[in-house]
Amino acid sequence: MSQALTLARPYARAAYAIARDNGAAPQWSEALGFAARVAADPRVQALLGHPQLGRGDAVALLSPPAAGNTAAPDLFGNDLFGNFLALLADNRRLPLLPEIAGLFEELRADAEHIVKARITSATTLPASEIESIKVALKRRFGRDVELTTAVDESLIGGAVIDAGDVVIDGSLKSKLSRLQSALAN
Repeated sequence: MSQALTLARPYARAAYAIARDNGAAPQWSEALGFAARVAADPRVQALLGHPQLGRGDAVALLSPPAAGNTAAPDLFGNDLFGNFLALLADNRRLPLLPEIAGLFEELRADAEHIVKARITSATTLPASEIESIKVALKRRFGRDVELTTAVDESLIGGAVIDAGDVVIDGSLKSKLSRLQSALAN
């Protein structure tokens, strides 16, 4: 995994630089997200490594559909995204698209001063509680916060907040685990 991230990093930086310079970061996020989802499909992974898959076919396979796509004129009018995919195909780096897309999103969030956080709780949290957590995280990080939520009943109670490098684990499952370890020692 770390080797894949190492290989993907320069491509993600280049993609972000192109997107930023053209004022199209949201469109590139959408297009890279689409390409990453397609490239992550096991059936497509087998195709991407096939020697008979041509560069044009690979680009067509991984490009978002133009119909109804607001990114199409900005990305494909001058074919910047297609050229990026072609470069990846030429260098046999198309399987790295999921990592490239993830790193691109990190670069974008950092440049836009946004912290992406995920709250996993044992039950669905009320909107007021989510908002208070968001305010607390904004105060802690000094940045805007984008929250996603998930429910994991195995946590028993409480919640786990994952905000990049910071993980706040207030779940009953982890508290019980720590208590079990303390009693065992």
